[in-house]
Amino acid sequence: MILGLKYKNEQHIFDEKEVNGVPYLSFPLLEQTGIVKHGFSTRLGGVSKGHCATMNISTTRGDSMEAIEENQRRIAAAIGVDPSDFTYTHQTHTTNVAVVEEKDRGGRFLDTDGMVTNVPGICLVTFYADCVPLFFVDSVHRAIGLSHSGWRGTVGRMGQATLKLMEKQYGTDPEQVVAAIGPSICQDCYEVSGDVIEKFRETFDEALWPELFYEKGNGKYQLNLWRANQLVLTEAGVRKEQLAVTNVCTHCNPNILFSHRSAGTARGNLSAFLAIRREGRSC
Repeated sequence: MILGLKYKNEQHIFDEKEVNGVPYLSFPLLEQTGIVKHGFSTRLGGVSKGHCATMNISTTRGDSMEAIEENQRRIAAAIGVDPSDFTYTHQTHTTNVAVVEEKDRGGRFLDTDGMVTNVPGICLVTFYADCVPLFFVDSVHRAIGLSHSGWRGTVGRMGQATLKLMEKQYGTDPEQVVAAIGPSICQDCYEVSGDVIEKFRETFDEALWPELFYEKGNGKYQLNLWRANQLVLTEAGVRKEQLAVTNVCTHCNPNILFSHRSAGTARGNLSAFLAIRREGRSC
């Protein structure tokens, strides 16, 4: 292994890749579709200093624009996309999903936590530091989606919202989608209060509660966002054999991945990238 990540199990969910000193993670399941370029950054391989060291492309963390732009060039080259095609969300823990068209290439969507597109080359980019990345690839209609799902997004069924918009816009059938749940905080590390759990009790069937959370002696709960998002996606129609579920926790790997629970607000952001390949070109 390149990075020395701690994995929660021995399943082969990710490939650890490195190009010109820039490491990133990719899903073999998404690679096998043959129509996308994608990746998930680490905190390594960039030029940022201080609390953003070293690979951060988020403009909301107090990082210098010079460092951000160099990091954009580096991670784009590693994944095989063009940084001018990066199209961003400004996330506010909603279930708002934007349709990205050619005119939106290189832009940013405010108050938005997910994006879908069928435009080749546009690279969707979302940001993380414990919340859950959701990747969607529809090879039949050559459409993709990328969404950010924290506990609020999970309760709101962000994955379902993304799939519904893909169905509306592109005719996507969830049973034909290949999807992935990316690196995020694991149940062992994710302690939440009772008011958060009450939202999950309201949203998920009682028979599923033992799979999603358990109460601790201190009155707090341990919440399983991985399982919750898996349930949201399979209930929406994604087939289990076409869904990759992370076994990498951001909080368990604070030297390799940014984690809000580990560092608070003094940190950079991780980024997820997803683009449809251009015909006859590398992306």
